[in-house]
Amino acid sequence: EVQLQASGGGLVQPGGSLRLSCVASGFTFDDYGIGWFRQAPGKEREGVSCITSSGGSTYSAGSVKGRFTISRDNAKSTVYLQMNSLKPEDTAVYYCATADVGFGCLEKDYRGQGTLVTVSS
Repeated sequence: EVQLQASGGGLVQPGGSLRLSCVASGFTFDDYGIGWFRQAPGKEREGVSCITSSGGSTYSAGSVKGRFTISRDNAKSTVYLQMNSLKPEDTAVYYCATADVGFGCLEKDYRGQGTLVTVSS
């Protein structure tokens, strides 16, 4: 059974930080790029950041560039999203999925359940 389990969300004040984790199982993790996506109420789904299978290349959306950093540990089948300088507009459900990495993050094949991030004072 394929699983992508996201965790690490929560309530944080503007300017604060969170680190999300995505633990994968049930498929050959090293063969896949992984992306973080988010969905806020009333807004389109957005590809936030994604990383190639080797970790050698990443992409981040302009809305988070310089604030969010994606990384992966293939030995642990885990992808991380370090989120700094959080803003209220970052509030959304964040989920991880397998993805193609290029001029954006293209979700494909597998998607996990999300974790809610709320940025509010």
